[in-house]
Amino acid sequence: MDAKAQLMTLGDLPAVLENERAAYFTPWAESHFRDSLRQAHECWVLRLGGQLVGHGVLSAVAHEAELLNLCVAPGAQGQGLGAALLAHLLERARARDCDEIFLEVRDSNLPARRLYRRAGFEEIGRRREYYPGPMGAEDARVLRREL
Repeated sequence: MDAKAQLMTLGDLPAVLENERAAYFTPWAESHFRDSLRQAHECWVLRLGGQLVGHGVLSAVAHEAELLNLCVAPGAQGQGLGAALLAHLLERARARDCDEIFLEVRDSNLPARRLYRRAGFEEIGRRREYYPGPMGAEDARVLRREL
């Protein structure tokens, strides 16, 4: 795997949005990504063979980080790209002097939950009916990892 993480630019948004919409029932809107770029969040894309195959957004404030978004295009999943992008974002959180990182994950997203568990995240709570879904609202698991 020769994947390369690069800082996200406004020019990346069409491909980011395409991947986001293909991967999620409730994708982020373009405005979410524009706001994240404007607020100087850690916004990264992952390229494989020149193709944008993933993206992630990390917020870091006062020694805490929050993983706001992590996405791998459906056609590129299962190749370790999510783990590579997550490792990069964890390193970026450490570089920002963060001591811990938090995230929410959809209860039904078993592949993501496995990815986060393998990366050392532990469940610390739930947000009831947090995510809209095709069968009604579903819970989010709140995860934490020390850095």
